[in-house]
Amino acid sequence: MAIMLNRRNLKLQIWDPAVVESDETVVEQGWQVQRHTLRYRAERLVAERRTRGQEIQIKKLLETDADLEVFCALPVNTDGPAIRAGLAAQLPQYWQERAEFPTESGAMMLDLGEPIGVLYGQANLTAYPVWSLTHRELVGDLLRRLQEHYRLVYQYTLEQRLAEVYFMVGSELASPPLVSPAIFREWVVPFARELIGMAHAAGAKVIQHYHGQIRLLLDDFLAMGADALHTIEAPPVGNCTIAQAFDVVGDRMTLIGNVQYDSFRSMTEAEMTAEVARVLAEVNGRRWILSPTAGPYEPVISDQMQRNYLAFLRAGWNLGAR
Repeated sequence: MAIMLNRRNLKLQIWDPAVVESDETVVEQGWQVQRHTLRYRAERLVAERRTRGQEIQIKKLLETDADLEVFCALPVNTDGPAIRAGLAAQLPQYWQERAEFPTESGAMMLDLGEPIGVLYGQANLTAYPVWSLTHRELVGDLLRRLQEHYRLVYQYTLEQRLAEVYFMVGSELASPPLVSPAIFREWVVPFARELIGMAHAAGAKVIQHYHGQIRLLLDDFLAMGADALHTIEAPPVGNCTIAQAFDVVGDRMTLIGNVQYDSFRSMTEAEMTAEVARVLAEVNGRRWILSPTAGPYEPVISDQMQRNYLAFLRAGWNLGAR
């Protein structure tokens, strides 16, 4: 009753070998400390997660302007042969995973990352929006250097025809209200557009994932050129109804969604069936793929969530157009 996309990624060192990364777990004054360190020449950046009983303290790798300036000066791994060798070493496991996936069930999907994710994932999100004002060009330069790395990664995976679909999540990492629309168009759009173009040139499809205030950015998503956009969220979660999204994209892009993940946790099966019916009525036969907005996140989901997923599938199968 569903098409499944088997989402995988390939791990690769983003920094030049001159950047030394290390991890350690120690106990300090009753705190268990997980520490991640980047060293480059005389510079050192440290991220920490401290736990003591129910207490948790998080220190991101990038907390201050000085941290950001060191980070943006790190050399990026753009050694083409080394990148290809690192990816090739992971192919036996990948091909095994692909062989285990029934082809009639759907398609393989690669999530390889985008430049903005490298910064966002390490940044204190209170400082990050300020840096979009004070360090705009510095960050832009880092993103352009990171794009050289991602260009090589995408090129190799596309040449090897590893997946039919590529999944891109960077757009939600530099968008309003966290940063301005102008920053979104500088830090996200050109990099995604190039990678999407590479995928299309190789015959692959691309889905972009976005949670949040998407209504004013829909034209930008059309300009980036992905085949589909997941997910469109109405207030209070987002700011765009399905009808408003279709008013902008028409039939130029497939929209994907839109049952909230928390609904799978909280609803009864009858409520889930009614929610699917409501979404499909709003879609009204237009270019749409029914999907949850996210998840599941837990290693093991509850019995009720399992029943709700089955109710979701049955309602989509019985009520949807196909």
